[in-house]
This record gives sequence, structure tokens and C-alpha cells, in this order.
Amino acid sequence: MQARSIQHNPSRWHHRSTSRRGALSVELSLTIPVLFAIFFGAVEVTRLNMLRHTIENAAYEGARQGIIPGATADSARNAALAALNAVDVRDAVVRVSPTVIVPSTSRVSVEIEVPVASNSWGTSSFVGLDNLTRSCTLTRELLAF
Repeated sequence: MQARSIQHNPSRWHHRSTSRRGALSVELSLTIPVLFAIFFGAVEVTRLNMLRHTIENAAYEGARQGIIPGATADSARNAALAALNAVDVRDAVVRVSPTVIVPSTSRVSVEIEVPVASNSWGTSSFVGLDNLTRSCTLTRELLAF
């Protein structure tokens, strides 16, 4: 038996790979921006979720500090700010109610408001949020005599 040799035309294969290379460039240029937008959007949503949880925790920590006997509104505010500073939250407004905590105060509330634009990584205008606000109200521990 005689072996049959298959001959390929090299110019034909070269033409096909060159035209495919152009199609690949076009496809890549169309899909890369979409993939980057999805990636950076996911990062920003994750950052905002972390910020929301941090604000909730800081409000709880501030209220918890405010309900112990002998606490002041300043100590509650400072506890909330310490929790916010731990993750570099900027421009936060902490409100403690009542502003003066006396032994007969039954509840302490801490409200925290944080501007999203100061604490996001650049896409806050796409999210549609101006501020994140969270609060926590706890009943005071009363001294029993």
C-alpha cells in the first residue's frame, strides 16, 4: 500500500488565523468593559455593605456604652466613633439621645449618619444613596439599692 500524503496550503491557513485574530480583538474590546464594570460594581456593593454593618455595630457599641451606670453622652459618642475609626469611616455624625444621661434615664439611643460619597471608592453616584443612617436604642441598666 502506498501512503497518501495530505498537502496543506500554508497561505490558506495563514489567512484564516489572521482574520480570526481580528475577530478576537473586536470581541475582547466589547466584553472587557462589561466585565470590568461588573467587577468594580461588585467591589463597590461589598464596600457599601461593609460600611452598613460597621455603622450598625458602632451604633450598638455607643448605645451599650451609654447604658452602663455612670455613663455620659460623650462616652457613648466616643465609643461609637472608635468603632467607626477602626475601619476608617470618614465624616460620620453621631447623635446620642438624651444629650445628658442622668440616673433616671430609661433608654439611650445612638444614631449615626455617614455620607456615602466620602466613604465609597468612586461609584457612589451610581448607587443612588446620599447617606447611610443606622440607630440603636437600648434600655439602661439601673442600680438596685
